[in-house]
Amino acid sequence: MASLLRSRVSVQTLNLSRQCLSALTERCQSTQQSYPKITTHYTVYPRDKDPRWKDIDFERFADEADVVIVGGGPAGLSAAIRLKQLANDQSKELRVCLVEKAAEIGAHTLSGACLEPHALEELFPDWKERGAPLKTPVKTDRFSFLTEKGRFNIPVLPGMPIYNHGNYIVRLGNVVRWLGEQAEELGVEIYPGYAASEVLYHEDGSVKGIATNDVGIAKDGSPKDMFERGMELHAKVTMFGEGCHGHLAKQLYNTLDLRKDCQPQTYGIGLKELWEIDPAKHDPGRVEHTVGWPFDKNTYAGTFLYHLGEDAPLVSVGMVVGLDYSNPYISPFKEFQRFKHHPSIEPIFRGGKRIGYGARALNEGGFQSLPKLTFPGGCLIGCSPGFMNVPKIKGTHNAMKSGMVAAESVFETIFSEDLVAKSPTIGLNPESYEENIRNSWVWTELKAVRNVRPSFNTPLGVYGGFLYTGIFYCLFRGKEPWTFKHGEPDNEKIKPANECKVIEYPKPDGEVSFDILTSVALTGTNHDHDEPIHLTLKDDHVPVDVNLTLYDGPEQRFCPAGVYEYVDTEDGQGKRLQINAQNCIHCKTCDIKDVTQNINWVCPQGGEGPAYNGM
Repeated sequence: MASLLRSRVSVQTLNLSRQCLSALTERCQSTQQSYPKITTHYTVYPRDKDPRWKDIDFERFADEADVVIVGGGPAGLSAAIRLKQLANDQSKELRVCLVEKAAEIGAHTLSGACLEPHALEELFPDWKERGAPLKTPVKTDRFSFLTEKGRFNIPVLPGMPIYNHGNYIVRLGNVVRWLGEQAEELGVEIYPGYAASEVLYHEDGSVKGIATNDVGIAKDGSPKDMFERGMELHAKVTMFGEGCHGHLAKQLYNTLDLRKDCQPQTYGIGLKELWEIDPAKHDPGRVEHTVGWPFDKNTYAGTFLYHLGEDAPLVSVGMVVGLDYSNPYISPFKEFQRFKHHPSIEPIFRGGKRIGYGARALNEGGFQSLPKLTFPGGCLIGCSPGFMNVPKIKGTHNAMKSGMVAAESVFETIFSEDLVAKSPTIGLNPESYEENIRNSWVWTELKAVRNVRPSFNTPLGVYGGFLYTGIFYCLFRGKEPWTFKHGEPDNEKIKPANECKVIEYPKPDGEVSFDILTSVALTGTNHDHDEPIHLTLKDDHVPVDVNLTLYDGPEQRFCPAGVYEYVDTEDGQGKRLQINAQNCIHCKTCDIKDVTQNINWVCPQGGEGPAYNGM
């Protein structure tokens, strides 16, 4: 079997279906070649079977709240604020606790970002007087199709999804930090640096709350002298707002079968840099988007460039690449670096200074991919279930609104005497949230654009998407009677390496384009070097025996932080996978795009990961 794998023949030659690939993966586990142990995390190797843990006390301290919110992003904070607004207005006692895995509120937040203020205006009609950091109203919109050397401008008209007049260019991390301050003023208990690592359940199967992660575990999976058990937070309702592809939401989907009536989620990866440029080239309020080069027509991708109106001449530049691409040689990071050398783009950055970098996966499934939002004991909010409007390239306003709508339903549920009388000791189900979100402008907006993203999945690629958007969306405004499907999950779209063309990327020049490690250094990322790798593998053999052998190791290219490397074995006779977990910027791309779904991202210790400064 090992020699057969190393021949790198195509999947078609081996006559492999996806089921055959799964069988091949299982057979790889029985091959003679052995690899160094990579995964030591207790989610793969339970501690109750490890003699090193036999004398450890596993009792956890538990605390009670009315509502626990997981995630301190726009959705979680908006939900917390709305809950306390309602409680304070009605003189109700309501304890709301919010846990956030980042060391500070906003430290893991990354977005373009051009913010539509609709939800913020509903949450705080006086947001300007309160000093919300929305400093740059959009004044110029530009949309272009790029060729390798040229640029064709396309008019941006009112009613088009990317029409941005009335919106604000923001550094979303600063907006989130401000929301955190507003929440604390209202009485929300916020606990940054505490990573929710486990969903807790009542005996009847309803959600009871969450547990934070343990600390003081060595890299080999053994307890350190400083080992400390996490704590439990119990609640009547737990709201999950972890952002795209949250690791707890992923567990809920499986345990509670929340995705049985929706299509598979599809994703993109967004990469962003923050630059200080020559003031003579700065045009505050200018918004630019491009499609086309450096990608072919079958790769869904686009770029943004926003001029911020702050004390320094700052520009946000970024790229979003759909993770349904098929060529395993694509490197979104290197495509982004190449894009900045386009003749119409490069002059902006010459003489400037790059001061920030980051990346994050984002939901692109939209309306068709929304799961069931409520369940006994909790609900899903924000980008966790996926409320992003893809053609608008915006999700913050919908995430905030979903948190607010959910908060109103949760408040109603908690203070409903009939509901509490029926189930006083188990998790309450805020069922009205499902109906209320369907009656909100979020649902109307997402339904109207539901066919735009899947319209790119035709032989015409990007041109088919343009035709659909230009004809049907503009004519029918989303009222057409059909709904397109997304198809198979993103990881299943990738093709074997020998069916694809190797992509030769230019070397970075160190002025406009850069390498990955130089970029990661700007993220402020930090992890304890002596803790179990949180990028766990279900089987340590699969990366080399399947991913590398058949697909030439795409994880070493789709990761935007240089986490995955294939290096020579000590005997020089082959390759092994090396996981540089300290580099991880928590983007979740590996968990999504891994062709064999062998990678499972779990939470490292609280307070770790990137430390974005207003990204």
